Amino acid sequence: MAAASKKIYFIITAKPPPPNSFIDAGEICFIDKQQYESRQRRQATDILPVIRMGRTVENELDKVLLKPLSIRAAELLLAVESSEERLLTLKHQKDLDEALNLTIGDRVFVEYNGEKLKGIIRYIGSIINYSSNPITGTFFGVELQGEDKGKGQNDGSFNYKTCFKCPKNSGVFAPFTRITPIDHKPSAPPVSTPLPLLSMTSNEPLDVGDRVIYFLENNPHHGMVMDIKNSQDGKMVLISTDKDEEGKQGGEILIPLDCTMKEELLDNDEKMDTSQNQEMGSASDSGGISVGSLVQYLDNKLGIVRWIGYLPDFSEKSAGLEVETGSGVCDGKYKGKQYFDCPSKGGLFVKLSVCRPDDSVSGANENKSNGYIDHDGVSVEVENVPPIRTEDVSQRLIGQNKGIQGHCNSCYMDSALFSVFSCSSVLDSLLFKSIHHEDKTIQEILLKNIVNPLRKQGFVSARSVMNLRKQLQKREHCPTYTTDEKDPEEFLSLIMQEILFLDPLLSLCQSGSRHKVQSCYYYQIFMDYNHHLVLPTVQQLLEHSFYSNSLKLAEVPACLILTMPRSGKSFKMFPKIIPSTELDITGLLADSPQQCVLCGHLANEECAECFRDALFSDTGFKYFCSKCSTQVHSHQQRRHHTPSSLHLPQGFSYSDSLTPPPEKLELFAVLCIETSHYVSFVKHGPRDTDWIFFDSMADRVGESNGYNIPEVRACPEVGQYLHMPLAQLANQVPREMDGVAKRLFCDGYMYLYQSKSMSLYR
Repeated sequence: MAAASKKIYFIITAKPPPPNSFIDAGEICFIDKQQYESRQRRQATDILPVIRMGRTVENELDKVLLKPLSIRAAELLLAVESSEERLLTLKHQKDLDEALNLTIGDRVFVEYNGEKLKGIIRYIGSIINYSSNPITGTFFGVELQGEDKGKGQNDGSFNYKTCFKCPKNSGVFAPFTRITPIDHKPSAPPVSTPLPLLSMTSNEPLDVGDRVIYFLENNPHHGMVMDIKNSQDGKMVLISTDKDEEGKQGGEILIPLDCTMKEELLDNDEKMDTSQNQEMGSASDSGGISVGSLVQYLDNKLGIVRWIGYLPDFSEKSAGLEVETGSGVCDGKYKGKQYFDCPSKGGLFVKLSVCRPDDSVSGANENKSNGYIDHDGVSVEVENVPPIRTEDVSQRLIGQNKGIQGHCNSCYMDSALFSVFSCSSVLDSLLFKSIHHEDKTIQEILLKNIVNPLRKQGFVSARSVMNLRKQLQKREHCPTYTTDEKDPEEFLSLIMQEILFLDPLLSLCQSGSRHKVQSCYYYQIFMDYNHHLVLPTVQQLLEHSFYSNSLKLAEVPACLILTMPRSGKSFKMFPKIIPSTELDITGLLADSPQQCVLCGHLANEECAECFRDALFSDTGFKYFCSKCSTQVHSHQQRRHHTPSSLHLPQGFSYSDSLTPPPEKLELFAVLCIETSHYVSFVKHGPRDTDWIFFDSMADRVGESNGYNIPEVRACPEVGQYLHMPLAQLANQVPREMDGVAKRLFCDGYMYLYQSKSMSLYR
């Protein structure tokens, strides 16, 4: 996670004295790096304001109680259920060091049901997706082998999430305390402090990400430091090589520290470059690769090009790649300069010559490296252009003749496409997935004629949209797609479900019947007329709709599309709806740990009657631990309530020390309708003022060619209303609200949310 590297992590080694005596030894906590560094400058680090995992309130603790942890060590310890067991592991440091060195494919013993079972690690990572903590616990997914097959607990899935695949009852998920390596490796570096490594050749410290020269049989080679390890033979450096020993495409190699030195220590005329005048296989200098291209690099790994240019003291053209978080070495920074933005350990700099276009998307684009003009005279872009980032919105999107040009009742389609693709990548899989040959044309038009031009130039002509509408009509999906107005959800469902065959975005189940899962692409909010809501938030409407229909989410959606309650296009159930910029779906998840609304401990009961009565607050399902439930329902007015028991995922047990953090989605777009005309609002950055308003038919008089003039405008005024007290907002006269805010609050029809992990601006 991008936020994880901005924190410093600790384990509390002893129970604090009053007033913090309620805190248990063994809990994991953290402090913001900037806050810590600020206190260091003021020499105020004896007492640290830390936040415990699963909490939001700071507790001031003496630093003598806090043992620093690396991010990976904190993640491993967080998976251990009890605080006492976490403390015990600190007395057996070797076990934690061995766990840090485990990789997928390692042979291990895993403890399960009192037995030590033999297996192979198939997965390392989180198995609980609903966490807003900066980090989540790291578990090991083990596939049982040999005579131990069938003695496990699952098939590689946990809580509806498939982490790996194996035969039934041959998978086990376990924290590192139940894992024992069969083949012992050299220990990983200590978990609390970074290694103060010095190259014995150069007397200069080596860091992950440094360009180095290493020596094999006295021959110099080049590469980049990926990791630094301790071993029985001394300090070792894991290097991502530019070339292997035969001069071909590079890989990874482990080299003694004594055999390495920094490239920058050599003068330019002394640099030993073994790459000159040697073949690079099929990779050319650029090969049609540009910023935004999906490429393969070392050993067919995938990355997205975020920067191309020349790095200091390196003569060859380089590429900055955004790769899967954890497999990179930086956050887009090289030698103190930021070349592009990405999560920590989500960036990598490589020679451009080792990159080649990804085969999965380049095969259909042969001989089209720079675009072409199709038979309708429409310019076609072929590269994979990333969504527009906050810093580029003002120059690329704001103004007239920006966005998607409306024509002939296309506003529903224009607004939907702009909302989904302009500043978000959550549904980009639609653009590249394999589909039936007869629908390939529709997918290519969507990518090349609409999404790429929108993201690259900030404008899509009405002809491009009409081309898509013609293809939809030609395919007999609907005979009136070139003329009539439709609903946005009808269009999006058609594209996702019937043409591009995207897996359903939502998995729903009935409360109490968690195995009966229903799938859908969007959720229509239904409200009965017995509700007490006057000025509702989207959060309240969703919760009431789920409660009324006895629904729960079977899993956390990457994208959630909600349509508001209506009776026909003209009737609004509420004069105003407040957009919830964050949607807390923790209470809507089936079979997930829930937090008691009173004490914050793990809940084991749910009370529908308390929710109906809006007990304690107007939002949130009402979950209680046994102690608080007994207290609440001892009241005379609540004795008739019938709380129901909660189901917990495998691996959880009721413990006062376990407090599950909330799972939240973030709002990234809203479609609005007034008098049969659709417009949209898109949030493009983290600030409350980072909103833009799009109208595909802002000027309906049109230009000389007969088309309307679309417009995108910044609307920072939206932020002040989103944080306005409810009583004050309720008294706002819609026509007197600043700018276009009235449209957002009074005409909201479809709200689009995405998982925070998909956000481009976090």
